[in-house]
Amino acid sequence: MSYTPSDYSEAPQFLQDFLFYLLTIKNRSKLTVENYYLDLRYFFRFIKNRRGLAPKDQPLDEIDIADLDFSVVQSITLTDIYAFFNHLTTAGDSVRTRSRKACAIRGFFRYYHNIVQKLEVNPAENLELPSEQSSLPHFLTLEQSFDLLGSLNPEDKNYQRDFCILTLFLNCGMRLSELVGLNLSSIRDNTLTVFGKGSKERMLYLNNACLDALNTYLPARAQLKKIVDKEALFLNSRGERLGQRSVQNIVSKALEQAGLGGMGLSTHKLRHTAATMMYQYGEVDLRVLQEILGHANLNTTQIYTHVSNRQKESAMNQNPIAAYSKRKRKTSSNTTPSKPKE
Repeated sequence: MSYTPSDYSEAPQFLQDFLFYLLTIKNRSKLTVENYYLDLRYFFRFIKNRRGLAPKDQPLDEIDIADLDFSVVQSITLTDIYAFFNHLTTAGDSVRTRSRKACAIRGFFRYYHNIVQKLEVNPAENLELPSEQSSLPHFLTLEQSFDLLGSLNPEDKNYQRDFCILTLFLNCGMRLSELVGLNLSSIRDNTLTVFGKGSKERMLYLNNACLDALNTYLPARAQLKKIVDKEALFLNSRGERLGQRSVQNIVSKALEQAGLGGMGLSTHKLRHTAATMMYQYGEVDLRVLQEILGHANLNTTQIYTHVSNRQKESAMNQNPIAAYSKRKRKTSSNTTPSKPKE
């Protein structure tokens, strides 16, 4: 997904300071900081409207916050924050969206209270994240995964590239941003270096399927008439680094061709598929899986144990022998008990 990052010149100085702290000290990615900016900009637009510092009938998206003073930040209370989330709920924002905004707000006030100590009280200290009902990840079955890989047309000019992309997704469990960020230098023998959230580096081992796909794609890549981004692993027809939106389109098209369209599947579901296959068929230790996926918290990885447990329960319930006890009870109920011997 391509986007034009903000230069934050339209943000008040106190917000710029926080964003630069995230970029330089916390080493957050530019995309992460951009999302923080957009969420906090909307929050302060709401606050400006709530304080009567902007016309009441002016849409929040049109409110300029560049003139806000830090005194406004000092005046914010937990009640103001709850009013903001009530507004988001009324506007129809999902729980996940509200949770993301809550994280941005908590991080902002923690910075000014704990780090630079410009706030005596942190109004967001007791702010709870909106509760979200946990759901099991959606993934492809083993047979569907084979169907997806076999859906590509070998006669297509981008066949080697697209097949390699699908193979890496289904075997390595990479995020979309990690895949498009791959360079030729990321490949070393049978390993692949990826940069995950927060620019955290991790190494993945390539199995034979991935090595074969890469060894087939790289000669095809070298035959492109023009290569603009010489470092990028995956290129478009113009020789430029393949963007996130383009990869999403490649995966969506392959899903359609495999008869898997309209099922809510995506590049992220391929990541879930890889993780599920490794856990179920590879007997992978949960902490090893955590390292492979680049999860900061083991709790995030544990959802794959729930997937496995659900499938085990379903398999046991479908065992035809399970019907024996019901059959036995039914037969017994239709039989007249014999008179006991005297």
